[in-house]
Parts: sequence; structure tokens; C-alpha cells
Amino acid sequence: METFKKLKDFYWPYKNEFLWSLLFMLVVTAITVTYPVVLQITIDDIILDEQFEYVPWVALGFIAIMTIKGFTTYFQQYLGDMFGIKSVYRLRNELYEKLQRLPFRYYDNAKTGDLMSRLTADVEGFRFFLSFGIAELIRFFLLIAISLCVMFYYSVPLTFVTIAALPFLAIVVYRFDKRVHPAFRGIRKSFGKLNTNVQENISGIHTVKSLSREGFEISKFNASNDDYKQRYLETSDVWAKFFPLMEFIGNICVVALLSYGGFLVMNGDVQPGELVAFFSLVWYIMWPIMNLGFVINLFSQAKASGERLLEILEADEEITDANQTVSISKLNGHVTFKDVSLKYNEEDSTALEDISFDAPTGKTIGLIGATGSGKTSLTQLMTRFYEPTKGEVLIDGRKIEDYSLKTLRLSIGVVLQESFLFSTTIKSNISYGRPEATMEEIIDAAKRAQAHEFIIELPDGYDTMLGERGMGLSGGQKQRIAIARAICVNPSILILDDSTSAVDMDTEFHIQKDLKEVMKGRTTFIIAHRISSLKHADEIIVLENGKVVERGTHDELVLKEGPYKRIYDIQYKDHQAVLQSSAG
Repeated sequence: METFKKLKDFYWPYKNEFLWSLLFMLVVTAITVTYPVVLQITIDDIILDEQFEYVPWVALGFIAIMTIKGFTTYFQQYLGDMFGIKSVYRLRNELYEKLQRLPFRYYDNAKTGDLMSRLTADVEGFRFFLSFGIAELIRFFLLIAISLCVMFYYSVPLTFVTIAALPFLAIVVYRFDKRVHPAFRGIRKSFGKLNTNVQENISGIHTVKSLSREGFEISKFNASNDDYKQRYLETSDVWAKFFPLMEFIGNICVVALLSYGGFLVMNGDVQPGELVAFFSLVWYIMWPIMNLGFVINLFSQAKASGERLLEILEADEEITDANQTVSISKLNGHVTFKDVSLKYNEEDSTALEDISFDAPTGKTIGLIGATGSGKTSLTQLMTRFYEPTKGEVLIDGRKIEDYSLKTLRLSIGVVLQESFLFSTTIKSNISYGRPEATMEEIIDAAKRAQAHEFIIELPDGYDTMLGERGMGLSGGQKQRIAIARAICVNPSILILDDSTSAVDMDTEFHIQKDLKEVMKGRTTFIIAHRISSLKHADEIIVLENGKVVERGTHDELVLKEGPYKRIYDIQYKDHQAVLQSSAG
């Protein structure tokens, strides 16, 4: 029950719908228990006493009761569904909002398919228990309680015979719950893994097909699907073992009641109609207890789902706004690193170590180094995607923690190497960070990113709808739209993370030319493997294994016999070889 207590804030505000549903359920249950009473009256007071003139009245009364039950059942079910639907509406929204607030560190270990499974299947499992499971559980207890009251009225000895079987059923139900809950938690985890396999396969279908790994992917999916099947079979095995045992105990009770009840009828202690009514009432007790396993099944699924949802809701957000932040709309862009070190996790090696530099407003800083040298890690600290393990990052002389995350990130335009585009229009993608941007501003950003010409050639121009992840555009076109998106925000700090890697040399030249105008007055960080992309920088920082090994201008570094010179020689010789080949 601890899981449901922790999630109380999501369903308790709608307790009125739930309580009204319970009120209607009480009426429905009370009417249900009148059926055996009507049967008893019909047998003992009408048929045996030959009072046949009352038959039409009994029939009309029964029809009236059925009509009332129909209306109350409608309201009970409608309000119960409303209770569950409203509760998970808030829960689903809170989960989605939480995912927006969680840091990159959380997503480093999370699986997309598993998260999707939690926001769909697990939320739905929790909703079904709120809408149906709780009501069914309470209905069972109401039915048992009211039925026992009527049974005591008819015959105390027969009622005690019935009660004698209940502890045995309760023990079986308790042991069933202990076995079935872990089984359902395993099913939920296995379903999450199955979802992850499907999501990764669809996202990476080009890689799969290009490397002819369809067979491998099918085998991997079959293994996950088999695990899911086996876990469900294990749960079915638990159900198959316990349900017949519960039914057997119920049938033994019925046999005992028929034997002893028949004896009481022969002695005249119980009327025939009362025994028939009593036999019906027994099933109003036995069936709820036997079907309690089904409700426990729902409860176990909801509990397992709730635990997985709480894992998201209770995850540490780590990076949040300070209690008091500086009230400012936009930063100037003066970036300073003071002895900054970074470790993504305790067990990982150091990503950055003792990084110090100063980038005044309007300066361009080039970052170069081998893959994994720490270039991207350095820029991710500026946006507070991660927190430094040691040292301070300052902007405009203040720690970046002093600014709100919104102010900080809207002042920094980031263009990543792998450009992500949304399944909407090109216009909406460019203005994503600044929805209020005018069409003229959007077009201007596209022109500066060398994207305007290919956009207007598309059938619907800027209103062209893109496929998932920008499907339908080349890698270079996607990068240019991503650059336009960053420019449109009009940031104080611009981070270009190998942003021209997917475009040809000629396009890169034109983009760089236009970016020089864009960079004016902005602090710009250029991460690149091509020296041509950053040789114009005011300062170039060369990184190796998370450490600064060289720094200076292009001309200064070329004169040194260091890592930068080696990279320059390799790229220059390759370029010369191409020129000589073309000339030949």
C-alpha cells in the first residue's frame, strides 16, 4: 500500500467522484442481494401457500428493482471511470513534466522504449485498477457483508458452516498475492525491454539494413519476446495452481451446506425457499472470495506499475534553479572557467580536468582534439546539462547557478553534430526556441545558415512538413536548419558542435562567411575536426584526455611542434594531395 500512499496526491483530489460511485455501488449491491429474498418469498409465501394472485405484483416489483439497478449501475460505472481517468490525466502530465526536468545524467542510463512503456502501459494499468479494481474490491466486501447479514437472519447454524470455510480461502488468497506480485513486476520490466528493442530497431533501421543485420535484430527481438512470454507463463502457472484450490474450497463449503441444509429442512427448522435463497447467498460470498484473486491480480499489476512510475517521479532532478536567481532577461556572454573538472559518474574516468580559460564577450573560441578529448563536455557545462565535479563556471562574472535555467539556456544557442528536427513544418523547427519570431526573422536565419535556397525549392517551402527526425532531408540540410534554429534565438553565446560536418566544403565556406556576421557581438565556441572551421578563432584550445595541452591563435599554434601542428600537417597534406591530383 506504500506505493498508493505515495501516489495519493494524484487520485485523492477526485475523491468526490469515487465516493459518489461507492454510494451507487452500495445501492446496486443491496439490490443484488434482494434477488434471493424475492426467490424465497416466491417459493415459501406464494408457491407453497398457493397465493398465486401475488405473482404479477412480485413480477412488477422485480422489474422495478431491475430498472433502478440499471440506472444506478450506469452512474456507478461512469463515476468510477471518471475517477480513474482524471487521476491518470494528472499523473501522466506530471510524469511528462518530470521527464522535461530530469538531467542528462538520467537519460544517459535510461532506455527510450522503457520510458515509453511506463508512460503508456504502466499508467494505463494503474488507471484500470483505480477505475475498476478498487470498486470491485469494495463491492466484494459489501456483497459479503450484506449477504452474511441476510444469511444470519435465515439460519445462524448454516451461516457458521459458511464462515468456517472463509479462513481457508483467505490463506490461499494471501499466498497467491505473495507469489503473483513479483511475477507481474517482472512482466512490466520485460515489457519495457521489449519496447526498447522495437524503438531502437525502428530508429536505427537504416544501419540495420545497411549492415544486413536483420537476422540479428530478429533474434534479439525473439529473445526479448520469449522472456516476456516466459514471465507471463510463470504468472499463468501461479494463477492455474491457486484458482482451482480456491474453487475446491468453495465447492466443499457448498456440499456441506446442501447436506446440513437438507437435514434442517427435513426437521422443519428451515423452509425450502430459505434454503434455496441461502444457497444463492452462499455464492454471493464464495464467488467474491474466489474472484478476489482476479482483483489481487489487478492490484499487483497496478502496484508494479505504480512502483515503476514512482521511479520517475522520485528521480533526483539534480540541476534546478537556486532559491534566488538574478533577475535578468539576457546575458552578455563573458564566459570564464576556473579549475573545472568533470566526472559523469563516480566509476568513470575524468572527462575534464582543471580547465581554466577566459572568453570575453564577442570572442570566438575554437575547441579541437580527438574524439573523447572533452570538447562537448566542456560546452555542456555552460548550459548546465551537467554540473562540474570541481571548480566554477561563470558568465558575466557570476556563477551560472545564479541564473535561472531558462535565462541561461535561452541565452545560449547550441547546434549539435547530430541535428534533431521535429515532425512539424520547417518554419516551426526554425522558430522552435523563439515561437514569436516573425517570418522575416525566420527567413533571415535560414539565409544566414545557407538553408533558404533549398527550402524555397521544396513543394510547400517553409510550410513543408518534415518526417520523423527530419526524414526526407539530407544530413547537410538538417544541419543547416539546426543552425538557423540557433541563429533565430538570437543568443549571446553560440556553441557550434561540429555543426558543419555534414555539409560539403563549398557550403561550409558560405556558412562560415555568414556566421562571421552572426558571431559579431556574441561569444562563440566552435568544436570542429576541420582546422578550416576554426582557424579564424581568437583563441584555439587543444584538448587531450580532458586536459588543455595547447592554446593560442592559429598562427601561434602552427609555429609550435605540438598536437595542433600535427593535425594541421595531416589535413594540409591531404588537401595538397587532392589539389595535385586535380591538377594532374
